[in-house]
Amino acid sequence: MNFTRLALISLSILIIESCKPVILDKPIITDFSKAPTVTPVLPIINETSGIAESKTNLGYLWVNEDSGTPASLTLVSKQSGQTLKKLPIKGAKNRDWEDMCLSGTDIYIADIGDNKLSYPSYNIYFFPEPAANATTVNTFSKINFTYSDGKHDAEAFLVDPKTKDIYIITKNDAQSGIYKLIYPYSLTNLNTARAVGKLKYTGVVSAAISADAKEILVKTYTNVQLYNCKPDQSIAEALTNESRNLNYVLEPQGEAITFSNDNKYIYTLSEKGLSTAVSIYCYTRK
Repeated sequence: MNFTRLALISLSILIIESCKPVILDKPIITDFSKAPTVTPVLPIINETSGIAESKTNLGYLWVNEDSGTPASLTLVSKQSGQTLKKLPIKGAKNRDWEDMCLSGTDIYIADIGDNKLSYPSYNIYFFPEPAANATTVNTFSKINFTYSDGKHDAEAFLVDPKTKDIYIITKNDAQSGIYKLIYPYSLTNLNTARAVGKLKYTGVVSAAISADAKEILVKTYTNVQLYNCKPDQSIAEALTNESRNLNYVLEPQGEAITFSNDNKYIYTLSEKGLSTAVSIYCYTRK
């Protein structure tokens, strides 16, 4: 057994044991295919932390990377895995971008990672989805916020498509906390994200809501949970519903998930970690 393989196995064990949610024993439901379609991404994107399906570039996924990488988005073909282009976001700073979504016509990027709990505040950038011929994102809005009860490390968030309220889900608390930024948020003053609930598990690394707001995905390194959202429920209320455990094939360091725009597919993408490749995993709804 070579060192690289041993290291990969050791990393997998460490991730599983340290981030194991209490819902691992739930039966796996079969709403989506058990084995995903796997499409290698070329050239490799090393630090994927968020994905969203494009609405203006049909057949492509937007990808953002986390800390240590430029403030930019990458556009990747769902079918071939080929990178179409990389768009710099002029004037933005990638301190620790940990998730993204496309809600309505706007892309949101959450700069909410804080492994050492050292940052005084956090940011969410948003701007209209770039056109197919765009080469740079020149303007954006920024929501600067703190939590009502101190600092948190987070890697997942959701934007309610009906209200534009934003829900941040923490990663390393004993139970992942749910915090809410109420719309309209200030773009000039500091906002406060207030606690509105907790999940029954920890280690959340990504989340996504379907375009019709009827389903929510919450991802840890080892599991994907599906929640149903009733028409009269807020996202926080929906996350108190009983979740269902979806089929999920472990990735090297899977930190990104999204629904397709038509809700027929789920896509995941991993950081490279110690692997030699990263791939788009596509799960098909039955």
